[in-house]
Formats: sequence, structure tokens, C-alpha cells
Amino acid sequence: MRRATTKGFTRTSSLLRDRIRKAGESRGFAVTRVLTHWAEIVGEDVARICKPVDVKYGRQGFGATLTVLTTGAQAPMLEMQKETLRARVNAAYGYNAIARLRITQTAPTGFADGQASFAPAPRKTAPTPDAKTQARAMAVAAPVENSELRHALERLAENVLTKQEVKRKVSE
Repeated sequence: MRRATTKGFTRTSSLLRDRIRKAGESRGFAVTRVLTHWAEIVGEDVARICKPVDVKYGRQGFGATLTVLTTGAQAPMLEMQKETLRARVNAAYGYNAIARLRITQTAPTGFADGQASFAPAPRKTAPTPDAKTQARAMAVAAPVENSELRHALERLAENVLTKQEVKRKVSE
């Protein structure tokens, strides 16, 4: 049985990558900057309730339309801040790159993935070690003379011992 090869074929995306980048640069900015630095551009409070979806250029090339996705409950708040958001995005580019801002609403539960979550989930906090675990960690790191290294080793030992305790309690 012969194995199929892709020799001589190239992915379409790799063929078009340079042309797309040149087209974006000819418009004066790269769209990805809005997508990747959204929280820095508009602020954490606004980034939690919306996210940029699309940037479309007009036919004459004067300014673009930024489409922002949010839930129905947050749409009126964003509508009131529309000009402020547009000004912040344009300030990030240094000129009037975005002429219009379009707000698109989605259901609170989203379409495909079951939820419309715009902010990352909060980090889980590690359980705090008890006094016995802290004492064991200090005993392990005690021979080390460098105080910074000893402190780091104590924290590492606390984390390892706490994790072992949690696993032991779960298995019981």
C-alpha cells in the first residue's frame, strides 16, 4: 500500500499569509493588535464584558468598522461608551484607524460552547498549609545557608507536602 504524500503541495494559508499581511499593512495597521491587546487597550472592566470579533474596511479605505461581541445585558452599557471605546482603540494606533464601532449581541449562554465567557476564569487558590506541614517544610530547608534559597525551598516543600496531603485525603 502506497502512502500518500503532500510533496509539491502547500497549504493555502501559507501561500496567502504574505499577501494578507501586506494588505493589512497598506491599510496602516495590523488587525491582530486589537485582538491580542484588547484588555490593555480598553481596560479590564470593559474587556470582561466584550471582545473584538472583526475589523472590516470600507470600499474607499477611509477608516474601518470594528465589530464587538457582548451579551444582551451589557449592550446598552457599551452603546453609551461607544465613542470612548473607539477613541481608545484609535489612541492605540495613533490615528483614526477605526471610524465606526458596531456592537453585536449574543445570548448569555453563547452559541457553540455553551457560555459566553469574555474573561479568563479566576485562578484556583492553593490550599494553605497547616502548622505541621510548615514545620516539616522548615526542617527540610533548614540546612541551606542562603536565606532566599532557603525561603524558596520552604515554599516548594510546603507545596509538595500539601499536595501529598490532599491526594492522601482524596484516596481515603
